[in-house]
Amino acid sequence: MKTDAFIGLGSNLKEPAVQLARAVAELAGLPDTTLVAQSPFYCSSPVGPQDQPDFINGAVWLSTDLEPHTLLDQLQAIEQEHGRERIRHWGPRTLDLDLLVYGSRVLNDERLTVPHRELPHRDFVLQPLLDLDPELTLPDGTTISALRAQCADNRLRQLPPPDYP
Repeated sequence: MKTDAFIGLGSNLKEPAVQLARAVAELAGLPDTTLVAQSPFYCSSPVGPQDQPDFINGAVWLSTDLEPHTLLDQLQAIEQEHGRERIRHWGPRTLDLDLLVYGSRVLNDERLTVPHRELPHRDFVLQPLLDLDPELTLPDGTTISALRAQCADNRLRQLPPPDYP
């Protein structure tokens, strides 16, 4: 049975907007998965260490038959293909893909927490989710719009559409 899954994308190394555009295409090609929509890309200050470039972020809405942990494995494989290195917590990265929301499921184990635990505190996640679905609601009934209204500003700026071949 198809489930709506929302994936957050982020990058601040090696042409971040190109990294995200490639990742969107790769996510659209996942098995048993359809890309429903893609948000605009946004630029924001880094969370955590400030001695790194600003981030480019976005989100995609997928309809998938993949189970959450299988989807997570696919996301991590795409990150690895992009040269993701986990050197420093909240440090720079070529690509970060986070499973933010998976239907009405709530998961919390050693590998995966859904909804993503930092979602309420990240304007660069909440705004792209609102762009995808202004009516999106978490399993506990909290609306993404309510979270966005309460979220601190992280110098979020929408970028113009990419001009890629």
